[in-house]
Amino acid sequence: MLRYITLLALTVTIYSCKSSKSDNAQSDDKYTNHLINESSPYLLQHAHNPVDWHPWNDETLAKAKAEDKMMIVSIGYSSCHWCHVMEHESFEDTTVARIMNENFIPVKVDREERPDVDDVYMTACQLISGSGGWPLNAFAMPDGRPVWAGTYFPKDQWSDILNQFTKLYKEDKSKLEDSAQKITQGIASRDAIKINTGEQNYSLDEFSANTKNLIDKIDWKQGGRKSNSTKFPMPNNYDLLLKYHAMTGDQKALEATELTLDKMAAGGIYDQLGGGFARYSVDPEWLAPHFEKMLYDNGQLINLYANAYKVTKNPEYKRIVEQTVAWAERELLDEGGAYYSSLDADSEGEEGKFYVWSQTEIDSLITDKNHAKIFSEYYTISSGGNWEHTNILYVTDNIKKLLTNNNITQDQLNEILDRYQPILMAHRDKRIRPGTDDKVLTSWNGLMIDGLVESYKAFGDQAYLDKAIRAMKFIQEKQVKKDGSLYRNYKDGKSAINAFLDDYATIIKASTNLYSVTLDESYLQFAKKLTDYTLQHFVDPENKMFNYTSDLDANLVARKKELADDVIPGSNSMMARNLHAIGLYFDNKEYKSQAKQMLNNMLPQIEASQSADFYSNWIQLHGDLIKPTYEVAIVGPDAVTKARELNANYLANAIVLGGTDEGTLALLKEKLQEGETMIYVCQNKVCKFPVTEVSKALELME
Repeated sequence: MLRYITLLALTVTIYSCKSSKSDNAQSDDKYTNHLINESSPYLLQHAHNPVDWHPWNDETLAKAKAEDKMMIVSIGYSSCHWCHVMEHESFEDTTVARIMNENFIPVKVDREERPDVDDVYMTACQLISGSGGWPLNAFAMPDGRPVWAGTYFPKDQWSDILNQFTKLYKEDKSKLEDSAQKITQGIASRDAIKINTGEQNYSLDEFSANTKNLIDKIDWKQGGRKSNSTKFPMPNNYDLLLKYHAMTGDQKALEATELTLDKMAAGGIYDQLGGGFARYSVDPEWLAPHFEKMLYDNGQLINLYANAYKVTKNPEYKRIVEQTVAWAERELLDEGGAYYSSLDADSEGEEGKFYVWSQTEIDSLITDKNHAKIFSEYYTISSGGNWEHTNILYVTDNIKKLLTNNNITQDQLNEILDRYQPILMAHRDKRIRPGTDDKVLTSWNGLMIDGLVESYKAFGDQAYLDKAIRAMKFIQEKQVKKDGSLYRNYKDGKSAINAFLDDYATIIKASTNLYSVTLDESYLQFAKKLTDYTLQHFVDPENKMFNYTSDLDANLVARKKELADDVIPGSNSMMARNLHAIGLYFDNKEYKSQAKQMLNNMLPQIEASQSADFYSNWIQLHGDLIKPTYEVAIVGPDAVTKARELNANYLANAIVLGGTDEGTLALLKEKLQEGETMIYVCQNKVCKFPVTEVSKALELME
């Protein structure tokens, strides 16, 4: 409906960081703009551009209105490769900067700090072009309403676009006004959802149908979703498949999960030397990643591999968790215990340069020629390269052939790999490193804490729990305001931005999970306080869904909701599952009722979409509601030890509660027996005869 803006019928070059420049050469420091006092590493990367960038704030919006100038809202993040490219080509160019400064109010936004702003203009881009990515460059009226948006543009094309909008705003402003009105209406309607008053019937058949829709989209050769181009990990999809396998015994669900996890772990998307996953691969084989490493991916993937280990006991999954946690501690850990946001894709102005290898380098570091040959075969290294004339370490898909051709055993191969990987790692550490985005984001730390807790459950390593507790302590001490609300960001000792719904949702889940292993009720009470705050300030009373921003924050051109699940589950589905869990712990009927209502609202949309891969967290809630959740109460002197033993198992639909005494939770009342640690398996607060052994409790859970 918006394609009538014919003046911009340009061929858009599709280069973007789909879904930094700490060490790239800047023009110089003779230019300083309004970003100089910001804390965001991404904004500071642009603080010395000749473009007179402004941060997104009330003063900037007032300036645009007072000067009657359109805004250019340019959105990205510090580790985005194509953001750097466009900066170097256009935003460091004085001729381009002059056009932007004279005719527009240029605004820079860090999408990670301000996902609410990003969502508005990304939705506009998707309405206009059907796709989106970063850098995201939107043209908006002085009041912020978007009229057009695109992603990356080469300099000549960007200059043409600037000149056309300059001309149009002077000569035919009404055309832009009409576009702004239509796009704003489209943005508002995108998240429109009605309350569903139909019967709440959560059947196994419907759950199975939705999950099998996801299985049908699996690439049975390489894992992940069928694709001819890019592949994203999408951890929550495989959380759903693990749950479905546990509930139904469906082997295809488990096979799809194992195949995907195995292929990702062997691929270039995984850092074979240092651990940690890149954001996505630009090919269907997981070979060539977009090299940025994000905390949110790795926190979720730690969680997923730990849960997959509980089901399969595959030692490779344990190795991946160990290496990825070690990477996060080595590369992203703040001295206060929280984790930074990301590592850049680029170093020395080149994407991936830090991570790739030549055959000559390998041969110089592995002086035993036979060992160098075996190492190179294992990681598909060749003189011509496996990617753009260089080599990404990528595990061969035919290890049996390698063993046979070289007349070695698997143990001998492992010895060779273990011997030389540290040597390559030490050599790599001498290279110029990718930049680090050292801001702390509350929501992403929630995902990491949750992953660490699941790792503790799976492997029983106290170090994982200690890391999770330390990071949660950081959140509680640095990110909680006096009124109980949260901040979103932390950098250089300062927190500045009010939290969004995903910040609350992930911290509620992580804190609830910490309770399930420590049985420290303060974590559960913290989760409940945050839940109550979201119910007071984020809920849309018309449909019981949550807005992404609180009612205390300034309004944008539209107040949006995060309904679908993506690389990170949507904040509404996370909150619905939180309400279900917290409702069970506190026997709060209102919480549980709202969780069901939210799912009921979404079911028509889920079924109509036939895209389970974008609603996988909602479908997991559906699975939780098919039959009553197991409430496992452990009370007595060895409660924490018994909880650890129980949590080492994959529990498809259960909550764990308890303590050395009865605490304050209703379900624990009158369950303490002097000198004994008893395990009560309950559903709907009705408990079976207590047992003392975890194995017996698992039998009672069918």
